[in-house]
Amino acid sequence: MHRNVGGLDRIVRGVLGIWLLVVAFAAYHDDERERAAIAGVAGLGLLQNALTRFCGGNYLLGIDTTDDSCRLE
Repeated sequence: MHRNVGGLDRIVRGVLGIWLLVVAFAAYHDDERERAAIAGVAGLGLLQNALTRFCGGNYLLGIDTTDDSCRLE
């Protein structure tokens, strides 16, 4: 897999992923299971992108943010 997530993009995905997991936990605690599931899946997906440095959406759109300038390939 070619890395296509880096820099600020990676940091934002990590922070949003953690925030969505917190939202999922709070929603689950309030018995909002559907909202908890959606936020949890989205949060885990963003964290997976940040950790593996690969995003399928970026790949399909030809976006590579591994250097400081966000460029389209």
